[in-house]
Amino acid sequence: MWRGSSLCCLLAVAHLYFLRSVHSQEKEVLGAAYVPVTPHIDHLTANSSTRTLNLEWNDGGSAVPVDVEIQNVTWEIQILRKDPMETVALETYHSKLTANKMTILHWSWTSDIPLECTTHYVQIRCYHHLKDFPGTTSWSEWSSLAKIPGQDTGSVLKVFPVDEVVQVGSNLTFCCVWKTGQQFDSMGYGSYPPGQSPEPVHLSNWSVVIYVPNVNKSITSGDNAWCSINPIDVTGTTVFIGYPPDIPQSLTCETSDFKEITCEWKGGRPTNLYSPQRRTNYTLFESISGKNVTYNEKENPEYYRCNFSVLDNQRIYNFTVHGVNPLGQSEASISIDINYRVHLQTPTALTVINNNPTHVTLSWRLSGNLKPIMLRCLVRINSSGTTEGLRNVQLNGTESSDYSVSVDKLRPYTKYVFQVRCSAAEPFFWKWSRWSESKHYTTLEAPPAKGPDVWRERSPDGETVNIFWKPLPLSETNGLIQNYEVCWTEQDKGKVTQKVPAHNNSIAIKLGGKDYEFRVVAENKAGSSPPSLIKSAEVLTDSPMTEEGFATGDGVSIAWHNDSEVTCGYTVRWCAPGPGPCVVDWETFPSNVTHAVIKSALFEPGVRYSFTVLGCKDNGYQLMKYIDGYTKELSPRIAPKVLVKDTTSDSITITWEMFPVNESGGFLKGYLLQFAKGEEGRIKPRGFETGHPELFNITKPTQTKLKISNLQGKTSYHLNLSAYTAGGIGPGVSLYVVTKENAVGLIIAIIIPVAIVVVLALVTSLLCYRKREWIKETFYPPIPNPVNCKALEFQKGPCEGKANLKTLEMNPCTPNNIEVVETQYPCLKVEDTAITSPMADELPEDGFDSETESHIVVSYCPPIIEEEISNPPGDESAASSQVVYIDIQSVYPPQVKLKEEPEADYVAAAGYKPQMQLPINSLLKIEEMSSAEEDVDKAAGYRPQVNPPTWNTGCPDSPGSIESNKENASFGSPCSINSRQFLIPPKEDEESPKVINTGWSFANFFHNKPNDSP
Repeated sequence: MWRGSSLCCLLAVAHLYFLRSVHSQEKEVLGAAYVPVTPHIDHLTANSSTRTLNLEWNDGGSAVPVDVEIQNVTWEIQILRKDPMETVALETYHSKLTANKMTILHWSWTSDIPLECTTHYVQIRCYHHLKDFPGTTSWSEWSSLAKIPGQDTGSVLKVFPVDEVVQVGSNLTFCCVWKTGQQFDSMGYGSYPPGQSPEPVHLSNWSVVIYVPNVNKSITSGDNAWCSINPIDVTGTTVFIGYPPDIPQSLTCETSDFKEITCEWKGGRPTNLYSPQRRTNYTLFESISGKNVTYNEKENPEYYRCNFSVLDNQRIYNFTVHGVNPLGQSEASISIDINYRVHLQTPTALTVINNNPTHVTLSWRLSGNLKPIMLRCLVRINSSGTTEGLRNVQLNGTESSDYSVSVDKLRPYTKYVFQVRCSAAEPFFWKWSRWSESKHYTTLEAPPAKGPDVWRERSPDGETVNIFWKPLPLSETNGLIQNYEVCWTEQDKGKVTQKVPAHNNSIAIKLGGKDYEFRVVAENKAGSSPPSLIKSAEVLTDSPMTEEGFATGDGVSIAWHNDSEVTCGYTVRWCAPGPGPCVVDWETFPSNVTHAVIKSALFEPGVRYSFTVLGCKDNGYQLMKYIDGYTKELSPRIAPKVLVKDTTSDSITITWEMFPVNESGGFLKGYLLQFAKGEEGRIKPRGFETGHPELFNITKPTQTKLKISNLQGKTSYHLNLSAYTAGGIGPGVSLYVVTKENAVGLIIAIIIPVAIVVVLALVTSLLCYRKREWIKETFYPPIPNPVNCKALEFQKGPCEGKANLKTLEMNPCTPNNIEVVETQYPCLKVEDTAITSPMADELPEDGFDSETESHIVVSYCPPIIEEEISNPPGDESAASSQVVYIDIQSVYPPQVKLKEEPEADYVAAAGYKPQMQLPINSLLKIEEMSSAEEDVDKAAGYRPQVNPPTWNTGCPDSPGSIESNKENASFGSPCSINSRQFLIPPKEDEESPKVINTGWSFANFFHNKPNDSP
């Protein structure tokens, strides 16, 4: 035994020594570099439906020495595909490694294309993270390739994926694989227009792929992807695009009979997936009991319903609804106490049992065991289409299903409609059930509740009285009225009774000169009504005034004074007009009422109604008041009937008829008269169109005549007369009237202007007569005679034999004061004249001095007139001047003949040249008449309008006159070229004939000349 033990010990020591030596050698190697053992892939599987590669390998921990401390291991996983192979993914995975212990690692990867499209390859390598390792570490070698073969082997024609279900918004990838010998043509997707499909990408010699990003939901049958191959062949696949199930909404659970719990919910957003394989499947799960119910009905987007059986002795239920489809799942939960979730079913079999005219019993049925709760029921009572009330009753829940309730306070002989609904009573109230079906029922008859409303009308002679009554309303008849009974008591006959059929509402009774009290009752199958009393007697009174009532729109408001003697109330009586006889109506009021609004279904707007107020006294009825009224006043319906009664030059008188009451539409307030000037035939006068016609408001309704004054004579007027009420203005009648011509005004219009003209003429004549001298001096002053002018003064008189000629030089100057002499002497001597001129001092001394020379030049400035003498064209230095020419006769006595007579004769023959500044003797140089005239015109710048031979010789003083002395002959009165008359009239005296004035200048009015002085 010991030997065996010793041997074992020796072997153990030898083994430990061997291991120590091996370990020492390994440390030496590790001191240089550490390279992990090449990993090996144990399993590579694929899930084509999810496009997932599942990888499984050993981490190699069993091959790592115990003394090597490795904290983490990093793995690199490389996925390759295509031909030639390309890396499509390089993933990193981390794990922990335990020395001398092997661990199986798992990893998965999802491809972006279907795995059937091409072969996928996977290889791995690792990196050990050593702690306190003195040497270097590096990655292990790549493992050998593991692969998942694809369908691109040239043996099949197909499009992948097949019938895939994806979510809206996903990126889809479709691939097409074909057989050897075939060629790819095209590939497309259903939602893309033709020619716009995605570009295909080749994966291998027998496969291509297309990418479709962000897809929308598909149609109900799905969207298609297809592949076309040459020779002609087509294949394809279908994809279904939708949504994962939405969270169940509005989840409720309740019971109606304590046998089953019904849970309902809404699916929310539609998933767009409808086939049984793809639609959402719901499961109702109860967590306390662990039971569940699957919804097997057809998918309904509105609501889903599941029934769960009630469990014994369980009130609390926790329900969860799970929804699952190929794209995901959702759920919703609720917890309930079924006693607080009772929703009873609709009551059925509603019946009515009649006990008496005002009481019935209702019964109905409710299914289920309702013993755990109290019931609360509502009875709805309808009559004549309106809800009269709701009766609220509480009942004990029972295991049976029949319930009943008593309903009272009903009206006899009334049609009712009954309905019932129920719920759990407080504190378990949750929801009301639906209303039951309606049950129609009519209660039993009863005697009428009160007597009819009665009134009487006496005949005018008082021998007959008519008794009227109103039919009782249905709410008071309590049944069908069969007849009315009228009775009264006579002294000799006793009680008298008359039956009146139900369809009549009046009776005529002979009074025979007496008054009675009548009793009227209504009868039906159940009995008679209380009697209504009416007296036939009347209290005499004076006829009261008629007043107006107030329209309220639906009635007439009337009022009366309170009478203390009225003991049995007031009666308002009226008669509603109609196509037939007047319908008598009335309304009674207590004795303390003095105001009422009378309403009737027969009242119409715009119709006048007459009311009579009577008071009921112990000895009979007394008339108190008449009242007329309208329920609503309208405007008049017709226009007034108007006539023109009288027309004058300044007024129009019109008349119209009284407005008929039945056409007024209301109480007549007055008339409106509009008038304006206008022509006949115009629809509206101009005054009406502008909105400012003359307006008369006639506020007295009884007025039928109007005079319109202050008009214009012989003028057209349009008149429009309309009546008005509180309801508005009625239609108007239009008239066209022309006022008469005003003769007096015409006479006055003629006389007054004539009188004014006569008066003005007389006043003017008087003023002219009194101011005749002033007028003569102002408007026609005398023109001085040149013969009497002392403007020419000689050194020696002509009588002394001086032959010196004097010429008149015309110089521009201001007007001169000239002293003239009226008396002519046989031997005229020109006296010195005081002629002043502003030009006198400025005359140049050119050898023509008056003291040394025989020719004397006198400066004379005539008055200025309007006539302007134009200068000759050849004399540019000559300025235009305004000149008045005077008639200058010879200053020589007739017996004296000048020595230079030929010169004088020549001058006379040449004409009068007053503007010439040349000496007269210079004219002797002219050889003949024609040349002399031309030279004179050029020198003097003046040319008379007539030749001297054509001057008037009939004038005594003219050059050719026989009576005139040649030596003393006048040059006549020539005209300027620019003048319109003779400038200087001839001398007027007793011996010479009058010169005819052939022209007149307007300037004479304003030319003021002094008279000739003696």
